[in-house]
Amino acid sequence: MAPFAAVGSIAASIQAAVESQPLLLAVILTVLGVVVAVVAYWWLRTTRGEEFVALLEDWEEAVVLMHPNPDPDAMAAATAISDLGEQYDTDIAVNYPGQIRHQENRAFRTVLDLDIDPIDHVTELACENVILVDHNTPRGFDGCEGVLPAAVVDHHPGDGTGELFTDVRTDYGSCSSIVAEYFRDIGAVPVAADQHASETGADRVLSSESATGLLYGILSDTRNLTVGATAADFEAASYLYPGVDEDRLDRIANPEVDAEVLEVKARAIAGRQTKGSFAVSDVGTVTNADAIPQAADEIIRLEGITAVVVCGERQGTIHISGRSRDDRVHMGRALEQATEDIPNASAGGHARMGGGQISPQRQLSDGGEPTDRPEIARDQLVDRIFASLSGDV
Repeated sequence: MAPFAAVGSIAASIQAAVESQPLLLAVILTVLGVVVAVVAYWWLRTTRGEEFVALLEDWEEAVVLMHPNPDPDAMAAATAISDLGEQYDTDIAVNYPGQIRHQENRAFRTVLDLDIDPIDHVTELACENVILVDHNTPRGFDGCEGVLPAAVVDHHPGDGTGELFTDVRTDYGSCSSIVAEYFRDIGAVPVAADQHASETGADRVLSSESATGLLYGILSDTRNLTVGATAADFEAASYLYPGVDEDRLDRIANPEVDAEVLEVKARAIAGRQTKGSFAVSDVGTVTNADAIPQAADEIIRLEGITAVVVCGERQGTIHISGRSRDDRVHMGRALEQATEDIPNASAGGHARMGGGQISPQRQLSDGGEPTDRPEIARDQLVDRIFASLSGDV
């Protein structure tokens, strides 16, 4: 009974104190209420952009890692994050596996004078604090499976997460829209092309180069805000517009076209195989892998075609690109299913657009020398793709 007696004694003491000094109790409760309200307000008020910036402030350096063969959306998001880091005294490098070959991608890099570096092995990453943009699982270079990203900023479906920060918004049309929101969350003011940052009078700014890049990233991933765009993409474009350099934007959007791109498009159209409204085309060996998705963009426009996949080989790696305007076909899932049990294969994407690649498997030839051999015959790959498009897998 002693414990119960002690509890009763404490309760009696508290009751006596309350009855003797009701005003003090009221003050204490009021202060506690204010503290709780302030904490709740700031917790609810903190935006994703502010959370991301708080992470950057804790680091002296970081690296933004793009997906293989990065597109304008990935490059825009990555380099804008690098610019954001500079404003918080964080040195941020930008790395990518693969190549930048598509004419618009090369124009994007050249016109905006991007400082980005390719890598082939995990040891080439600029530092250990890795931020993934426009994808959520590292891929495309040796040792990628050992990378544990600290942060992930993406709009593609997937299971990848960051150890410290994850912002994956699959309902957004582009990753650039997410990064643009980060700048808006911290009150950054877009700087016009003919304006100096100091003229804005703002503590935080968004450079004209980053604004132009982010806008083109949004336009490229949403087909000029006509496919897959949401209200968030339109709002981001509106926020970026005051800082956009229209001359640079036009130069990026309308570059000269490599002759091989037109040749690959012609081969894809002439050599296409069709089953119902589905088309698959093997364009053979190419030197410019980015001609493959461009060929897919052309074939999907053909009358009677509702889903198309184009594949081709460059330096032993089979590149696959698909487009769909058929509600029966989720292109990303279809390509993933078609390649899921093939070694060294990776594929995925959105409902309307998907891609992937099958890397060669190193094997020994009869003479004991290593040789690259494909894991699957191309005609078998075509059959698997047709089966996947038809839902027969």
